Amino acid sequence: MQTSLLPGKHRALIMILISFLGAFFGSFRPFSAEQEWISWGNRFLNESYDPTVEPQLKKYEINLTADHFIRLRKTYQQGKQEYYSFNLKRFAELGYLPGNTLTDTLKIKTQADDIIYQTFEDPHGDIDSMATQWAIPVKKLSPQRLDSLKEAFSFLKGL
Repeated sequence: MQTSLLPGKHRALIMILISFLGAFFGSFRPFSAEQEWISWGNRFLNESYDPTVEPQLKKYEINLTADHFIRLRKTYQQGKQEYYSFNLKRFAELGYLPGNTLTDTLKIKTQADDIIYQTFEDPHGDIDSMATQWAIPVKKLSPQRLDSLKEAFSFLKGL
């Protein structure tokens, strides 16, 4: 005599369905965590970047892309543009240098010359080079926010 409310066949089908759904929805967790870190990284970069250190700066765009590149494009009043980019797979170290009362510097290091630096419409000639370090002016950061950024970079580097 069975004590279950469901006959054996139905119970087996329900267990298979539950297992399938668990495996299916469980597979989205890494994607969700990745998207959360990318969103958080974009919010961090846009809230923390300090354009006031360059009075000739007309506009800028800084973002962390879905393919784990950090990109910064700066456009100056005279039309000159600067472009920086690197993939977090090449990330090696994150430093923080104190500056004045409002602005500090985030120092990103890569494994080799992995940071792309280009200029466009520069009256002194355009540049296309690679670098190992990138100094980004940022507003004052708490140690907790800096640790979160390191965690985000490390997580995304590992994907």
